[in-house]
Amino acid sequence: MSVPTANWSYPTAIRFGAGRIGELAEACRSAGMSRPLLVTDRGLADLPITQAALDLLDKAGMGRAMFSGVDPNPTEVNLEAGLKAYRDGGHDGVVAFGGGSGLDLGKMVAFMSGQTRPLWDFEDVGDWWTRADPAGIAPIIAVPTTAGTGSEVGRASVITNSVTHVKKIIFHPQVLPTIVISDPELTVGLPPAITAGTGMDAFAHSLEAYCSPHFHPMSQGIALEGMRLVRDYLPRAFADGRDLEARGQMMAAAAMGAVAFQKGLGVIHAISHPIGAVYGTHHGTTNAVVMPACLHFNRAAIEGRIELAAAYLGIKGGFDGFHAAVVALNKQLGIPERLSALGVKRDRLDDIAGMALEDPSVGGNPVAMTFDNTRALLDQVV
Repeated sequence: MSVPTANWSYPTAIRFGAGRIGELAEACRSAGMSRPLLVTDRGLADLPITQAALDLLDKAGMGRAMFSGVDPNPTEVNLEAGLKAYRDGGHDGVVAFGGGSGLDLGKMVAFMSGQTRPLWDFEDVGDWWTRADPAGIAPIIAVPTTAGTGSEVGRASVITNSVTHVKKIIFHPQVLPTIVISDPELTVGLPPAITAGTGMDAFAHSLEAYCSPHFHPMSQGIALEGMRLVRDYLPRAFADGRDLEARGQMMAAAAMGAVAFQKGLGVIHAISHPIGAVYGTHHGTTNAVVMPACLHFNRAAIEGRIELAAAYLGIKGGFDGFHAAVVALNKQLGIPERLSALGVKRDRLDDIAGMALEDPSVGGNPVAMTFDNTRALLDQVV
């Protein structure tokens, strides 16, 4: 089966298919840009796929401006540097290009380009997003180069406070990119370890959304199919990075996970966010390491729901079979069994537990998180 080509309008305009990066300049024009700034991370800056994207913009008379000062867990310091590049260059829109870090920071450069209030005033708390001036938000084209975060279809970005080392979610409806170009050819060069980590991030999004107690049947259905796509296609993409069908299905799964978690996230992300902020670990890999223990943490509340998911995914044995399948998938992908393999130390576990309880993901977990049960969970996974 080849990669299908499609145009989707949900949740935003998505141009999906191999080779669609060739439409980048036209997409920028459609979004009202004539001088876009391409925002990406340092690791992607000099790669052929990034230079090819800049070539496309340059040939269309849009210049080849790029900002790549983006850390793996982007901070407000990165954002200030990106905003300076945006304003100094007289840009009128952003091409957010890359994995979660590049996409998240690119979206924030566009969002903050015309705001007068500080970034933290727009944290995803209550109606804080209404503080923003919608006229001060520049248009965004998103081009994912990994299949994991789904940030290309998200209305928020995760930014780490460089002083407190706490990850904050910044939300506004207009942060949703105007056009997404999902081209699986851009993910062909991903190393196996990054393929695994980003892919398990997509699985975590769908799994936690599916288990969230909030009412959102549409997200529930999307989450279920998102999990199936990851289980079926991530091992193939990991084993053969040039398998375009698997790469394409994983890009779809990543977008589906991000759409689904409007319903809520949970304990996996609540503890992964502070661990990533403190230790700089890869977010998706961290999610994968803690996932089996987090399933057991929530078992009393989700066992029946997971039995239904197991049946849909063709997994025998109900909850235990599903748990075993997650453990086996991690092993197949080379995911470590414990966070200590990622450099996490035990001397900060009290701090991590406290930070986890302040994370917005706590509200979507089906079992109430307390300091004691969260601290005990951390003891199991470090």
